Amino acid sequence: MSIAARAPAYIRAISPYQPGKPITELAREMGIPVDNIIKLASNENPSGMSPKARAAMERASADLSRYPDQFELSQAISRRYGIGMERIALGNGSNDLLDLVARVFLAPGRSSVFSQHAFAVYPLATMSAGGECIQVAAKDYGHDLTAMRAAIRPDTSVVWIANPNNPTGSFLPYPQVRAFLQTLPQDVVVVLDEAYNEYLPPALHEDTLAWLKEFPNLVITRTFSKVYGLAGLRIGYALASAEIVDLMNRVRLPFNVNNLALAAATAALDDQDFLAASFERNRNGMEQIVAGLQRLGLEYIPSYGNFVSFAVADAAATNQKLLRQGVIVRALANYGMPRHLRVTIGLERENTRFLEALEKSV
Repeated sequence: MSIAARAPAYIRAISPYQPGKPITELAREMGIPVDNIIKLASNENPSGMSPKARAAMERASADLSRYPDQFELSQAISRRYGIGMERIALGNGSNDLLDLVARVFLAPGRSSVFSQHAFAVYPLATMSAGGECIQVAAKDYGHDLTAMRAAIRPDTSVVWIANPNNPTGSFLPYPQVRAFLQTLPQDVVVVLDEAYNEYLPPALHEDTLAWLKEFPNLVITRTFSKVYGLAGLRIGYALASAEIVDLMNRVRLPFNVNNLALAAATAALDDQDFLAASFERNRNGMEQIVAGLQRLGLEYIPSYGNFVSFAVADAAATNQKLLRQGVIVRALANYGMPRHLRVTIGLERENTRFLEALEKSV
């Protein structure tokens, strides 16, 4: 018997997550100088990281012989949102927190519900815990909450909702999400993944954290990887009831967030000038990209994140043509969208170069 056969069947059935192609990988494959490549594949902040976060990280680098202490960041999040520290869990990126929820609430014989075209980590986290995946057909590339409610079974333990959704950029009005929560049994955990929350226009924002008092089965996850520009440091946080956070802390690895990430995130949380500038740059870049797609006559999905997904006649061929020009975007065939590519909003010059390359590729 192969040693791999000793692993549970549900682990062997997992297809590993496919990240956006790194710049260095494309440079190796095609011999393109690194400086001539732009990466618009992974929804990273083109502005980089907050200067305050960088300074805090550099200060923290003087004491890396010590194990991390999560107190300061947890306290900062607590003060910012008026929520007790016992209701905050920190993770090695929000992906880590999604996995913790799955490890706590899913197991063989239990299921989770998520939407078609939703974040790939939901089925991965479900399967790694031995749970069964229930994928519900999307509605206009977004979550169909009515169908998702109907798909919940007695063995369903977790429902995953991304708002805004990745990779489609779709957004569910918050009254619809709240009404959905009101229909669910309280023993079904709902994970509201708000990784792109900070990119929403102010008019669409709602204080979802206030819902935690009403819905003890709600877990809200957010990340420092997107608008905060700390993707390489891997840090995120979850907000939930003290009972759920206690369970998550029982299964999370000790010291799962490193000193540099903790210091940078604590400083980034208070850098409102950087957040405002990043929001404005994204808004302007979104207008630039959308105008270019319209000029090229390409169908696109209206997005509320920092990316746009668009359809072409042959996505695989177009993607290869873009790569040969040193432009990295994200193909979405593994999301059940074989005609779509997703482009992250970059700097103005990067957006211009992408659109020029795309015009040569479609």
